[in-house]
Amino acid sequence: MAEHPINNLMQTTLQKIKELVDASTVVGDPIVVGSATIIPVSKISYGFASGGSDLPAKKEGELFGGGGGAGATVAPVGFIVITENDVRLLQVEENRNSASKLIDMVPGLIDKVKESLGKKKEQADEQADDMLPIEEPVVTRGLKNKVRVNPREKNNRK
Repeated sequence: MAEHPINNLMQTTLQKIKELVDASTVVGDPIVVGSATIIPVSKISYGFASGGSDLPAKKEGELFGGGGGAGATVAPVGFIVITENDVRLLQVEENRNSASKLIDMVPGLIDKVKESLGKKKEQADEQADDMLPIEEPVVTRGLKNKVRVNPREKNNRK
């Protein structure tokens, strides 16, 4: 039995990924700068998919429909710096998008809003307690009389 075309498709895809992702991609070629040697280090993510089908046909022959694809990302992680007396790893911070930053900030922001609202409520309560008596019109027998009402004393009508 002959080899199925899907096998060739998958082998080609995997071979191309191997060519793309080798050791020199993850740990780059050393760069000599003065007395220091710098080696770049990267993170590689990749994925691939392939599929195919033999379609029914009226005439005999090799029928095959298929496709494949791959994707890869290379992100710098840091640099290994080698000097005469020292070996260090300088890490590169990942560039985070605004949505990630916002999600990280939300819990602290909620706490600050709650705290601020609590302070405003306390201030409003204190101001209400410190208010001077309010003059309110009171209608008695069709005439308007002004009376002083102190919120602390409910029965303080003159």
